[in-house]
Amino acid sequence: MEKKNSAFMKPMNISSELAEVVGKGPMPRSDVVKKIWAYIKKNNLQDEKNKRNINADEALKKVFGGKATVNMFEMTKLVSKHLS
Repeated sequence: MEKKNSAFMKPMNISSELAEVVGKGPMPRSDVVKKIWAYIKKNNLQDEKNKRNINADEALKKVFGGKATVNMFEMTKLVSKHLS
């Protein structure tokens, strides 16, 4: 039996703002999320007191609609606006 690709694995086009963080697309949503988390950890952007919050640098602020801090659940929603 052939396994079907889920929509989560379908390559998506990436906005120029998001490409500054994760690199040029297209790439699956799962890879985008992995690369965003790698970027957050590499640049030490996870809040020390509340690990669910991300403190955005200038590149992430563009992706997060100008917000300085977002929680990880809100991040998913904001990132999806940059995928098509």
